Amino acid sequence: MIAPRARAALLPVASVLALELWARAVHLQSDALAPPSAIAAAMVEALSDGSILVATRDTLASAFAGLAAGGLLGLALGIALGLWTVLDRLLEVTIETLRPIPSVALLPIALIALGFGYRMEIVIVAFACLWPILILSRAAVRGIEPRLIEVARALRMSSGDKVAKIIIPAALPRIFLAFRLAAGVALIVAVTVEITINPIGLGAGIMTAQQALRPDLMLAYLVWIGIVGYALNSGLMLAQRHLFGRAALVGEPA
Repeated sequence: MIAPRARAALLPVASVLALELWARAVHLQSDALAPPSAIAAAMVEALSDGSILVATRDTLASAFAGLAAGGLLGLALGIALGLWTVLDRLLEVTIETLRPIPSVALLPIALIALGFGYRMEIVIVAFACLWPILILSRAAVRGIEPRLIEVARALRMSSGDKVAKIIIPAALPRIFLAFRLAAGVALIVAVTVEITINPIGLGAGIMTAQQALRPDLMLAYLVWIGIVGYALNSGLMLAQRHLFGRAALVGEPA
């Protein structure tokens, strides 16, 4: 019997082997494609000189800072909207008007206001991360067992104590899931901003390789971004299961 993880790796490995054989068979010469062996060699080169590691540091710094800023604001708003229906109704039109705006559409405004660099990228990432955390946190609060809220009322807890001692502990597994999903969004948006306009990080590395007519290095950066995203998600999933046990399965596929 093949282990589940080994079975999951069969398709990617077979695809890579097929691409390598095809590239060798047609003697591939392209400004956009490269054989997997050349991509692997370019990745080793970028790792050896440290360029891809520096770019990874810059991208993750912006992604995590934006996730923290947008996540904290989204969590606070999500809890407030989940607790107070009147406030939710008052802000419904505003939220549903702002939420569909693509985060990259704010690039011209952010660039004028903040210029190139980390601040501009962090603001764009924060805007993108705000909405999934807000929506899922609001749903998590509304899904709390009503009897827990009644206990808080019976004990005459203040709003702060009710949130800290009842709401957050009860909703934490779903809130953590929201942050896990937003972490993926943060990485995607950070790289997109760098490709589009910000000359730092992994996205800028892709553009530099493309302009230098190095498809092997350009694709090596793309593969590396996939590896970083997979490692990030795997780490968060491991932490989720370790912290919450069976409750971590909330919202997960069977």
